[in-house]
Amino acid sequence: MLQVVDVSFGYGSAGGGAADVIRHVTCDIARGDVVGILGPNGSGKTTLLKLLSGALTPQSGMIRFDGKSVAAWPRRALARRLAVVPQSSSLTFDYSVLEVVLMGRYAHLGAFELEGPRDLAAASAALEATGVSAFITRPFRSLSGGEQQRVIIAAALAQLDPGPAADNPAASAAAVLVLDEPTASLDLKYQLEVAALLRRLHAERGVTMVISTHDLRFAAAVCTRLLLLSRGRIIADGPLEEVLTPRLIGEVFEIDPDMAAPVLPR
Repeated sequence: MLQVVDVSFGYGSAGGGAADVIRHVTCDIARGDVVGILGPNGSGKTTLLKLLSGALTPQSGMIRFDGKSVAAWPRRALARRLAVVPQSSSLTFDYSVLEVVLMGRYAHLGAFELEGPRDLAAASAALEATGVSAFITRPFRSLSGGEQQRVIIAAALAQLDPGPAADNPAASAAAVLVLDEPTASLDLKYQLEVAALLRRLHAERGVTMVISTHDLRFAAAVCTRLLLLSRGRIIADGPLEEVLTPRLIGEVFEIDPDMAAPVLPR
């Protein structure tokens, strides 16, 4: 579904080299995967997500989505298939929860077109799926951090909703949800809620997910596969039981393996 082929990228570095943040990364993300990109701060996780979503263009190598270069996808067409949940969301105005979720429908609307019944139905379904229907008229800023995160995920789901299959051939096509540190600013209760939500969305809808995190326990609770990223390079790629080992975690986080063992999920 997503193929990353020998991709490198560096900020302010036209020719690559010492400034590279992502270095010769190659990996495949299959339909239905829940892939965790795990690594310390500064390892290149957010940059890799931006490359996958088309927000950044590789300086070398290629990223393909369903066999076509991400750069060749029309932006609206790509947005109907791939949605990003950023690490943090700040809104200029105090929008209601429904207004925030309807923002996810931008890729389905023409210039100056207003939301119609189909868009409202997509927003309603997304609010229901994320368990925030009761907040529909509440100001977004009045919600807790965990509630806000669920609303942002609802907006992403609304963005990916293609409408009735009879009207839209893309309805049966798999969607990709990209999440950047979705629990970074949340306390334990909301971390657990978001983890449970993502597991349920995957089980019920089969959405492919790519999640960056530095939280070992969150990754173990949600992901089916892990990529360990260190200084822009993939150190390991595989099932949880093969990747979450003291040796590999020690290497990626630059700690003694004996120190890593007690913090690994059992």
